[in-house]
Amino acid sequence: MAGRGKLIAVIGDEDTCTGFLLGGIGELNKNRKPNFLVVEKDTSITEIEETFKSFLARNDIGIILINQFIAEMIRHAIDAHMQSIPAVLEIPSKEHPYDASKDSILRRAKGMFSADDFR
Repeated sequence: MAGRGKLIAVIGDEDTCTGFLLGGIGELNKNRKPNFLVVEKDTSITEIEETFKSFLARNDIGIILINQFIAEMIRHAIDAHMQSIPAVLEIPSKEHPYDASKDSILRRAKGMFSADDFR
């Protein structure tokens, strides 16, 4: 991977993944594993968590985008991830709006600063 950038991975509903794939993020690694997971109603939480952990272990992924409602299903795994790379960003979906109070990364960032830091 010398001289190459890192990939964006997506774990999301069909509309989210389709949008990002149309934007050109779709890749297969040398083991023919994709950098996205389309979560449907019959996708198990175990499969979502295993995919998330496999994305964390891949050295070619720099950012993991995950729909917030899916992140809620595997919150314990997301909260356990403490490295800065890959960065895990929770995004809204068409059916589920973004709720900042549920975003663990945003809560961690808020804990780093006090109100006096912005005066």
